[in-house]
Amino acid sequence: MKFLPAEAYQSDCEAMYQTYRAKIKTLLPDARVEHVGASSIPQAVSKGDLDIFVGVDKQQLERSVTALKQLGFEEKQDTLRTHQLCMLESTNEQDVALQVVELGSEFECFLTFRDKLREDPSLVAEYNSLKRECEGLEANAYLEKKSAFIKGVLSSQ
Repeated sequence: MKFLPAEAYQSDCEAMYQTYRAKIKTLLPDARVEHVGASSIPQAVSKGDLDIFVGVDKQQLERSVTALKQLGFEEKQDTLRTHQLCMLESTNEQDVALQVVELGSEFECFLTFRDKLREDPSLVAEYNSLKRECEGLEANAYLEKKSAFIKGVLSSQ
């Protein structure tokens, strides 16, 4: 696992986000489309990937997943899949993931986590430190440490 400083990837991710946002809104005009993940958090280090939150009404989730596959995405294997959440990943060379979420569900936590870090530079510094400590680890070990950090942030008031 290798991480990039914010200045090495964030502007590219923002441009890519704007392109994908326009395409998603064309397919799903009523969806809530937001830039999430480290690339949406000022000064956060990252692998350089892009995460996009696509919030839809409960009855539209499965139809939305099917529609988004037209943009070159497929369901991510070996990850949580519920009737309120579907993770999609790009099938092209771009490292882009969509979190298709039922609006009002617990999975709006992607937005909550992003907003808490945007509001608190000390949390960003702590997150960056954790990531740098994980360089060279296997993906599963990194994900465990990252998940524990995220849970801690989300449980704090």
